Amino acid sequence: MRKTLFILFLLSVVTTYSQIVGNDGQDITQGTIRVKMETTLGNIVVRLYDATPIHRDNFVKLVREGYYDGTLFHRVIKNFMIQGGDPKSKGASADKPLGGGSPDYTLEPEFRAGLYHKRGALAAAREGDKTNPERRSSGSQFYIVWGRTFSPRQMEYLSDKMKAERPEAGGWTEEQQNIYATVGGSPHLDGQYTVFGEVEEGLDVVEKIQSVPTGPGDRPLENIEVRMTVIE
Repeated sequence: MRKTLFILFLLSVVTTYSQIVGNDGQDITQGTIRVKMETTLGNIVVRLYDATPIHRDNFVKLVREGYYDGTLFHRVIKNFMIQGGDPKSKGASADKPLGGGSPDYTLEPEFRAGLYHKRGALAAAREGDKTNPERRSSGSQFYIVWGRTFSPRQMEYLSDKMKAERPEAGGWTEEQQNIYATVGGSPHLDGQYTVFGEVEEGLDVVEKIQSVPTGPGDRPLENIEVRMTVIE
């Protein structure tokens, strides 16, 4: 059976919740390495977090090898996310199912306090919990969050549900709740998928991509090709 790497599109209780800063009070969204994604709809620049070195270094390695050049954003869900990084998407015919390609390795998850699924977050796709209980990341597939905004009542509902089912877990900070309420994102993914960077430039391009018409498997009807370079 073909294994498809995916991101859950269901509102479910997360297993852990992040804090806005690390335990030492430092901002852990810092990073000096940036990657430019040149797409047929415009350019996106992402900053990779130093706090997630496994994912950062792997992403940089693949970019420098040209691994992503010619791949597609093969899965797009409006008001949720855009997904790419499948090597089998290079030159794929319109009827070819996509989403199962990756290197012959996975990555150890790097769930970090302060890194969460706000709009523009760069995160690693993976197989589902049933076949991947350790929640290891794909070696190459990634997604960029678009999401939506959540009202205070909706955030309160999600928080209450979490507390009822996992009372030992923490909660979203006030600042995180404000980000989800004003900027948007996908809070139900927190603690389930590794966030390892964020968009610095080109969020308008992400908006364009997440809005394109799609067909079976959420694949865009017109190919959105990608080329990547590390910004030195």
